[in-house]
Amino acid sequence: MAVIDTAAAPAAGHRERTGWYFYDWANSAFSTTVITVFLGPFLTTVTEQAAGCALGADECHGRVHPLGITVAAGSYFPYLVSLSVLLTVVVLPIMGAVADRSARKKPLLAAAAFTGAAATTGFAFVTGERYLLGGLLFLIANIAFGASVVVYNSFLPHLAGPDDRDRVSSRGWAIGYLGGGLLLLANLVVVQLLSRDGDHQRTLDLARWCIVSAGVWWGLFTLLPLRWLREHPGTASTAAGGNVLLDGFRQLGRTLRGLRAYPLTLFFLLAYLIYNDGIQTVIALASQYGTEELKLQQGDLIITILLVQFLAFGGALLLGALAERIGARKTILISLALWLGVMLAAYWLPAGEPLPFMLLGIAIGLVLGGSQALSRSLFSQLIPAGREGEYYGFYEISDKGTSWLGPLAFGLVYQLTNSYRIGIVSLIVFFVAGGILLAMVPMRRAIQAAGNVPPRLI
Repeated sequence: MAVIDTAAAPAAGHRERTGWYFYDWANSAFSTTVITVFLGPFLTTVTEQAAGCALGADECHGRVHPLGITVAAGSYFPYLVSLSVLLTVVVLPIMGAVADRSARKKPLLAAAAFTGAAATTGFAFVTGERYLLGGLLFLIANIAFGASVVVYNSFLPHLAGPDDRDRVSSRGWAIGYLGGGLLLLANLVVVQLLSRDGDHQRTLDLARWCIVSAGVWWGLFTLLPLRWLREHPGTASTAAGGNVLLDGFRQLGRTLRGLRAYPLTLFFLLAYLIYNDGIQTVIALASQYGTEELKLQQGDLIITILLVQFLAFGGALLLGALAERIGARKTILISLALWLGVMLAAYWLPAGEPLPFMLLGIAIGLVLGGSQALSRSLFSQLIPAGREGEYYGFYEISDKGTSWLGPLAFGLVYQLTNSYRIGIVSLIVFFVAGGILLAMVPMRRAIQAAGNVPPRLI
């Protein structure tokens, strides 16, 4: 296979890279303020009201009936998350294929980002018992979020050569954590200042407007990348003819049939799927572990979340700098070893003492952003030229569409042992297995097999 010298491509300017960074700044508001903190409790409370439970009740065993299906009020949001995962698995590869067949990616980024931002802002109307409206808006926002990230990631190979890509990806991820953390901090300050003990309706209203603020933030800051990014038509787009959407479906079919031509790329995806599922599970279950096993207060958990957000900014830059010295894969393997230490430390955390939990949050923040940013840039080296959108569509599926593996393992272990501690330490298998598979990938040969020039250090 002919090797394409991507290093010879004209380098993007500082302005364009800054625009790319700012989309991470824009969309991180959704993942932090909405997904991590406010949406689950807010939508569950709205659903409980629709089920006939009193606002602020300690327990609610009521049922709702979306589309005639009987659902426990407390299960409504988890079911929505599962449904969004299923829809995302279908949508994201198609979005990637369409992006590669289109000569203009920026309108696709705009459409996905503004759709997600509008749906998030639409939570202003989720009042009273409108749980169905809230569920629909969440599905739209979450799918649009994933679709926008696919298009956003597909710009990365055009913004930096092989030797600069780790640094550029790390900066984008770091700026995203900083932006998401700043909005979350502002919202939490507002909640603390305006909430009143015992006034559950006021607390619910504040949560709703915090969600809305994330939609406004997302839409507003998306204007910067749309202004500063340039179009980079790829080989797939120049060959495209006729209807872009239909061509995207056809190209997706050809990609699925031709994936076996790049087995080493798929092998890397498998490794990433496994170790990143462990990372996503830790993120998703940390609050539950802190509340149920360690008996910590909500305020302690919020402080820890903020520590993780802001330290992930520095951690992404730190591991990005390390990757420039020893290579991205070695740095990722080091971060996975650190994740193993985090899991073992989590097992021994004392109950009722917030400081050790916060120290563990500091450790998570330092390895979180870097391990994800370097995985993104390393994968960019394994994508055939002109197919960035398609392959990042599959990559995003491995990020979000398989996040059920870790929670399932955690849940099964807890059911068998009745111990959250054993459940959290069981996640070690994801980091060990993923790290072993990553170490087995002949990365330089994999990059050359994809038709790209390997960076000096891998």
